[in-house]
Order: sequence, then C-alpha cells, then structure tokens
Amino acid sequence: MRLDKFLKVSRLIKRRTLAKEVADQGRVWINGHVAKASSDVKIGDELTIQFGQKRVTVKVTDLKETTKKEEAAGLYELIREERTAPEQDGI
Repeated sequence: MRLDKFLKVSRLIKRRTLAKEVADQGRVWINGHVAKASSDVKIGDELTIQFGQKRVTVKVTDLKETTKKEEAAGLYELIREERTAPEQDGI
C-alpha cells in the first residue's frame, strides 16, 4: 500500500493530500530511510513521522483499503512518541 494512503486510512494524518505533502518534505521515514508518498508500506514496517516538534514512531500491524474511525488505530502499534527540540535559526 502507498505510504500516503496508509497514513490517511490509519488516521495518523487526516487527509491524503496532507500526507503526500508531509512525505514529500522528507518528514516520514520507513525503517530508517526517508520515504516518498509513493513508497510501499508493508506489515512489520516501522514508520517515523515528524509533526512540528513531535516525532511519532509506529509499527504497521495491518493493511486495509478502508477502515472505520474506531478501527483505524488497530492498523499500527505506537512504539514511541517524543518531543523534539525546536529548530534554532541562525545557529
């Protein structure tokens, strides 16, 4: 399954267009490698997503074309969620 579609279906990111933008900005990694929106996601992959000053790492546990809101969190397992230091300009 495409990365942007998985992020939308799993509700990690609300809209697919936003998921595509985030991936194309280099803010998503699959198994430690920078991923594009078209990258293939498989069960067992570890995704790391940078949201502003927060970094979330999840493990893909299931792939579905569509899910209900209540079932979306079942597509992944949260490994860690951490705050990152704000980027300092000019240093």
